[in-house]
Amino acid sequence: MINSYKDLIVWQKSFNLVIEIYRLTNLFPKSEIYGLVAQIRRCAVSIPSNIAEGFVRKHRKEYAQFISIAFGSGAELETQLLLSKALKMMPEKEFVKSEELLNEIMKMLNSLLTSLRN
Repeated sequence: MINSYKDLIVWQKSFNLVIEIYRLTNLFPKSEIYGLVAQIRRCAVSIPSNIAEGFVRKHRKEYAQFISIAFGSGAELETQLLLSKALKMMPEKEFVKSEELLNEIMKMLNSLLTSLRN
């Protein structure tokens, strides 16, 4: 039984993604600390934060709205990671690891959103 947002696998995976993103962005040039690094970290943190906030809401419609926001943050994060890769700010293998985890989370969020809306 799920008693807390911390019991949700999608929250656990997105929490781990934040840790991975912080580790990854430590590799970026220091000149990007207030640019891409800040934006990437903000988007990554937004995913588990919105899952948590939505879970504690007592109405299904509100929960769906917060999951939708988390999904949007995931799309933003994907775009920023692609940009970082194109600008060669991270090694390819590091990009792949984060991208795979993000793709898994996005699928889970999409499924959760679909079930909440039905």
